[in-house]
Amino acid sequence: MNFFIKTKNINIECFSLKTETSNKIIQNLPIKAQINTWGDEIYFDTKLRGILLEKEAKEVFNLGEIAYWTEGSSIAIGFGPTPASLGSEIRLVTKCNYWATAKNPQDLLNLKKVNDGDEIIIDLKG
Repeated sequence: MNFFIKTKNINIECFSLKTETSNKIIQNLPIKAQINTWGDEIYFDTKLRGILLEKEAKEVFNLGEIAYWTEGSSIAIGFGPTPASLGSEIRLVTKCNYWATAKNPQDLLNLKKVNDGDEIIIDLKG
């Protein structure tokens, strides 16, 4: 299912995967939150509780892949190195569920323009 990430003048089209995490997130859209930054990663609280770590969870993501951090009940979007990265990899703080992908992975690089506290909305409408 397609959905959109919106913040500032940035509108990124994404599609969800067929996972339990994805199903729970999509059923609870729209999600509005305040952004936190950690290197070249943003994350924000979804207020969704009870999403468990899936067996396919991973720490290193590719540009365009969108994660759900179960320990923080947050969506995490990496677009470059974080303080945990080795070299230029996109390494999140712990294993996270891979639940969605940006239609155009390069669009995530626009997230370099956001700051802590900026509002973000995840919604089915663009």
